[in-house]
Amino acid sequence: MRGSHAIARDFGTDSSVRAILRQVDHRLRRWTQSDGACRRNGATQTGSKLRRARTAAAQDYFSFRHLPQDLRRGARLGRVKLGLKSRKATKRNRGVRVRTGRSPRKLRFARTQRALSGRDEVLRSRAEAEAAIADARKSHERLRQAVDILPQGIVFLDAEGRYVLWNKKYAEIYSKTADLFEEGARLEDTLRIGVARGDYPEAAGHEDEWIAERLRRLYQPGARHEQKLSDGRVILIDERLTDDGGVVGLRVDITELKQREASFRLLFDGNPVPMIVCALDDERILGVNDAAVAHYGYSRAEFERLTIRALQAFDSEPPWIADRSSEEQAGRTWKHVKADGALIDLAIYFRELTYAERPAVLLALMDITERKRAEARLAFMAQHDALTGLPNRTLLRQQMDEMLLHTRRSAEKVALLMLGLDNFKAVNDTLGHAVGDKLLRGVAKRLRSTLREEDALARLNSDEFAILQSGLTRPEDAVGLAKRLLEAIADPYLLDGHSVVIGASIGIAMAPGDGDESEKLLKSADMALSRAKQDARGSFAFFEAALDARAQSRRKIEVELRDAIQHDVLRPYYQPLIDLQSGRITGFEALVRWPHAERGMVSPAEFIPVAEDTGLINPLGRLMLRRACLDAATWPDDVRVAVNLSPLQFRSGNLLSMVTEALKASGLPPRRLELEITETLLLEKSAQVLATLHALRALGVRISMDDFGTGYSSLSYLRSFPFDKIKIDQSFVRDLGANREAQAIIRSIVSLGKGLGVTITAEGVETEAELSCLRAEGCDEGQGFLFSKARPNIEIVSLLVAQRGIDGGEAALVA
Repeated sequence: MRGSHAIARDFGTDSSVRAILRQVDHRLRRWTQSDGACRRNGATQTGSKLRRARTAAAQDYFSFRHLPQDLRRGARLGRVKLGLKSRKATKRNRGVRVRTGRSPRKLRFARTQRALSGRDEVLRSRAEAEAAIADARKSHERLRQAVDILPQGIVFLDAEGRYVLWNKKYAEIYSKTADLFEEGARLEDTLRIGVARGDYPEAAGHEDEWIAERLRRLYQPGARHEQKLSDGRVILIDERLTDDGGVVGLRVDITELKQREASFRLLFDGNPVPMIVCALDDERILGVNDAAVAHYGYSRAEFERLTIRALQAFDSEPPWIADRSSEEQAGRTWKHVKADGALIDLAIYFRELTYAERPAVLLALMDITERKRAEARLAFMAQHDALTGLPNRTLLRQQMDEMLLHTRRSAEKVALLMLGLDNFKAVNDTLGHAVGDKLLRGVAKRLRSTLREEDALARLNSDEFAILQSGLTRPEDAVGLAKRLLEAIADPYLLDGHSVVIGASIGIAMAPGDGDESEKLLKSADMALSRAKQDARGSFAFFEAALDARAQSRRKIEVELRDAIQHDVLRPYYQPLIDLQSGRITGFEALVRWPHAERGMVSPAEFIPVAEDTGLINPLGRLMLRRACLDAATWPDDVRVAVNLSPLQFRSGNLLSMVTEALKASGLPPRRLELEITETLLLEKSAQVLATLHALRALGVRISMDDFGTGYSSLSYLRSFPFDKIKIDQSFVRDLGANREAQAIIRSIVSLGKGLGVTITAEGVETEAELSCLRAEGCDEGQGFLFSKARPNIEIVSLLVAQRGIDGGEAALVA
């Protein structure tokens, strides 16, 4: 008889069946190795008896299955008694005696067919027969227990399609027909009853054909097939023939797997994202969804004739080889070719799987063509000016770095020409920003047409451009280009019916002499441009080392001024305002002074422009206003204090609150505070400026116009706002003794003030002749070194005491 390994050979090379039988054999080994089981089975743990026990289990099964049906049922119920023939019998005639009733029968094994044939014979040893029956039943039970532990359903059928053995999992799978399972029962009968009861919905309407096909597959196995039960479960059936014509069948519940496949198919076919499945081995496309067909323009048949490499625009490894991690997948962009030849950018995500029983990979294809175009547009915008399309400062700096690197390796020079438009703001203010934008585009076009192909052009800010010229041998080589640029820009522009003429100034810096790094060269060219605008607009200027020294000095002033404001170092000094008729002090003008630890008293002419350029004028102005109000609060009640305001303080938007806070903190009445503004503030014609001036005057503060007569249209400003005082610029006062025109201007201003009811104050009075003339013309007040220089507050108190006397009597400061 054969052991379990011999049984395995009956089923060919099917891996699943071999695995099941190995589990059976393993289970038998465990039983025979268990002490308790060995005692129950009458076996020992010795090697020879262990092998006999395993072999006997397999032999018992094959012996038992060849018994006639009535004898097998009787043996299972314990009604059949078997025995062995006497030891004198030949091996050929060795058999089993069976008693099922009154008449015993002998069943003899044939050597070849191993079939039982019987005839009556007297059982010689009753005890041996009963022991044989018990051993047969135990062997059968051991085999049943062995297959019961397997996770798959197992069934053994004989050559006539009758049940021989099945495990619990098989009964669980076919739970609705499990009551029909009985040894010797025919599979065909159980199928018919199951079909009649509706256990197999796939047989509905063609029951006989379905049963015939099922039986045909039973005896011609080799291909797996699926079976659907009435409760919706799907069972995978795999069957193999044995040598004697029987069948061993495997049943696996694949319901969950089919559900996952259905979900995958639903997600795959209905997914709006193009998806492709291709084989891992030959990269051939195995399947595509509708979105892929629509997106690429290939039919399904055309897809299935292609490999994934055929879709790639450039020959490279497929994604699952090139990008293994999810980070690599997300960061890689692929180019594919559509059926019409169009190139598309893709982000490809993949996952390996089994498809149609082949190792495959699922590709999800995200078309990012538009995103890449948007990124390209953003990248262009990040390095180019949106209005003119020219490179911006960022790209210019990169181009400069490349050119400067070349100059270090050769004797060539690079010229950076920084071009600034003259009075461009006036064009914007008068003709509007739309015309200003067209003007900038026109300038950019003219500049580009003037340059060589290898020259670089960039727009730096609203009205400044930069030109980078390479291949020069000396600074004079840049002069020719500068002249051509100025001539090109000077021609009129016809914009929306307006003929616009605009000039430009150019600052030139040479590399490597004026800077061997991009930032330093830009800084040098900017300083040269400032000099060109200061000296003569419409011209060009080269950078000089002295310009850098001045720039460094301004930077040092800025740093030290910021520190001085923070530590409250700056102080107001006060210059008196004198009533020219009585000589009485009417007030003082607060002038800021900076006592420097190293440089002594720093002139306002040095640090006020720096403060305005750097935004420090706002904290400086707040500090001076607060200090002046505190000092003036200690003076007599009829003495006013005048404080200068910068136009930048009006733009900050908090001037009104700053004045209110200073008055409140000091307790100074608003009528004793006088704020001086210049004509340049009114050039802006800003509604915000006028609104602030009216609010200050409504508060009770006096407003005076400083440096009257130096602006473009001073008289028109007097109609814009009702000033309390007009201060004549000192340039007119200084010429009084020698210039009759200056005296006529003074006379006119005084007459204008009297007509408007405005106080007229002359600045810069330094001589008796000037004072005498001003008195003769009827000027109200005077201010200058003739009366007093600016003094600290501690001296102002002494000055007031000296003029008015300790007892309150007054004395004129001037006779």
